[in-house]
Amino acid sequence: MTRPDLVWLGALLVGAAMVWLRDLAWVPAASETLPILAALPLFAWLGGPWRFQSGRFELHGATLAAAGVALLIGLVLDLTFFFAVAWTLALWSWLRVRLAGEPAGLRGLLLLPLMAFPWMTLDLAPLGWWFRITASWAADQLFGSLGFVVARQGTNLLVHGLPIEVAPACSGMNSLQAILIAGIILSWIELRGSRWFWLSVATLPVLAWVANAARICSIVAIALGWGTGFARGWFHEVGGWLVVVAVFASWWFVLDAGCHRFTARRALA
Repeated sequence: MTRPDLVWLGALLVGAAMVWLRDLAWVPAASETLPILAALPLFAWLGGPWRFQSGRFELHGATLAAAGVALLIGLVLDLTFFFAVAWTLALWSWLRVRLAGEPAGLRGLLLLPLMAFPWMTLDLAPLGWWFRITASWAADQLFGSLGFVVARQGTNLLVHGLPIEVAPACSGMNSLQAILIAGIILSWIELRGSRWFWLSVATLPVLAWVANAARICSIVAIALGWGTGFARGWFHEVGGWLVVVAVFASWWFVLDAGCHRFTARRALA
């Protein structure tokens, strides 16, 4: 790489820091938000081995122009998502020219640098309420169908006389982005280079909702069986995450089975 390449990479690092620091509303949930930064080294690892062409420094003009448009939209609307899009496009404007071989295969993996910024926490706060209200509804339907007496008002449940509140911290928004990053990585490992990759990625928001609703329902079940003290303690954190992991493990099993079945059909065709 030439010196201008290193300067461009340095500018990208500075730009990434500016995106993170422009709005510090994520700081109270830093322990759950900062792990999304792992998306950048994961992008570097999964995209390798990196083979760069020699020659003078150059950027892809159309992609850089698109980054500029996204940056302008971000400034006008004050939305971190568009800053993340602009940064990702700026990175791609350099990679698609500099990389040897066929860099187009990396386009799906560009979702990782896009996910390396806290735009879900900062821009999608209303989505957290939707996750809470629908998870409350799911718990209402589940335990009602099992014969429990359930009353629901908004995000507050009364299950067999036991009051349950699906609080803002239970929305799953602080960890949603990390969950989606994990799903993107699994999809890339199983379906890299296949059109099914984008289909599997499209299912991730629904899967994230299912995982969060299952976590809420499991906490309600534990509260009914072992009391609210236990449900609010160890199980609320560790047990809730175990439920999320179990949902994603089941999804990966289906994804892996479907991938092998599709490969076998293509081999027979």
